[in-house]
Amino acid sequence: MPIDKTRALRSFHGMKWRNQILALFCLIVFIAFGFLYFRHWVVQKPFGIVLFVGEGLTPERVAATRLYARGANAHLAIESFPAVALLTNFSLDFAVPDEAAAATTMATGVKVNNRSIGMAADGRKLRTIIDLARDQGRTIGLVTNARLTDPTSAAFYAASKESAPEIARQLADEKKIDIALGGGSADFLPEAKGGRRTDGRDLVLEMRRNGYEIVRTKAELEGIPQWRRPKLLGIFSESEMAYADEIAAGSEQPALADMTRRAIQLLQWNTGGYLLIVDAGLMRAAARENQGERTLAETSELDQAIATAQSYVGKNSTILVAGNLGIGGLSLNGFPFRRDTGVALLGINSSGEPALTWATGPKGIPTRFMPPDSKTEEPPPPGEGPPGANSGQEPAAAYAPWARNTVNDVLATGSGPGTEALHGFLDNTIIFKIIERQL
Repeated sequence: MPIDKTRALRSFHGMKWRNQILALFCLIVFIAFGFLYFRHWVVQKPFGIVLFVGEGLTPERVAATRLYARGANAHLAIESFPAVALLTNFSLDFAVPDEAAAATTMATGVKVNNRSIGMAADGRKLRTIIDLARDQGRTIGLVTNARLTDPTSAAFYAASKESAPEIARQLADEKKIDIALGGGSADFLPEAKGGRRTDGRDLVLEMRRNGYEIVRTKAELEGIPQWRRPKLLGIFSESEMAYADEIAAGSEQPALADMTRRAIQLLQWNTGGYLLIVDAGLMRAAARENQGERTLAETSELDQAIATAQSYVGKNSTILVAGNLGIGGLSLNGFPFRRDTGVALLGINSSGEPALTWATGPKGIPTRFMPPDSKTEEPPPPGEGPPGANSGQEPAAAYAPWARNTVNDVLATGSGPGTEALHGFLDNTIIFKIIERQL
């Protein structure tokens, strides 16, 4: 009997030690799992990721816009970000990229040839940050004040060297984007309905049948309830949307800041977070035509949209702002007074010289050579240039049918998880890498 008691006591103590070791092991596993969850999801993974693409956003553009919008004493919203870098942006085949190549590199992290939207040099379709974000369960938004089918926007969801109507088909058929807001309705509609499609398809109607709500005015956009799971196509113009100076109070078209705010509000329903791409395309449209005041006004519109995003994304979010390429070589010259803003910086400055000048564009002096990229158009002879050429206000140094891209490094800045990588001189592939790491 004493032997049985001894054995029982030993067995009891053995079980006690095993249970203690098992409990310690479970505690270690629990702590490790908690640490990994906290480290990789709670701390590092932002709930919202917003990428602003400023078309033509270089450091020179920021300085001129600051003076135009607020004066030398003030600061823009974009200047409040702690992380700043300059980005090289060459394409695979040219030192100066076009819109398609620059946007595709930001969207995919891969250098491609000019005129390639979402496609590698060997013709492969590239996966974009939108594809990666969807894989992680995030909702996707795309906002632009140009056309939804323009190369910069299209590079994030399409793969094509074809026409805008083909890009619109991909947006409608592949359904990668939950909220799409912008212009370009003609690319979605058949010719019979005033559009540009030759295949007879009405993509707007098809998207409605596939569960998308369609809005065409600012009032309709504001009327979408925030509690509803979003599937939304907002298409507010046949081509590009109206410039900021064309949007009067009560206009039917929303501003870039309005679309940015509504997109964030409607994407936030998803507990898995969201990715929003905002393309300030009218900055490019104005610069191409040597419209100096509108170029600065549209850059200011981008800044207002950035300020709006800062107010709505919340603390655990990442905001990135990146230029795609330089356009036209816009410069603000002379000696404006420190408090000069707006129209005080336009026209002829105090020295009797043009305050704003361009390197190339339709307001330039015709040359004897055919402009680069032009296959058929010859520059007009001296004195017979297009309206505005040699007018003395906002002139360009050399004539081109539209302002040419420049070799300038572009600006990148931001705040939130991942943006600490923005410092010094980097390549524009860093934009894709930052977002990929935060998904």
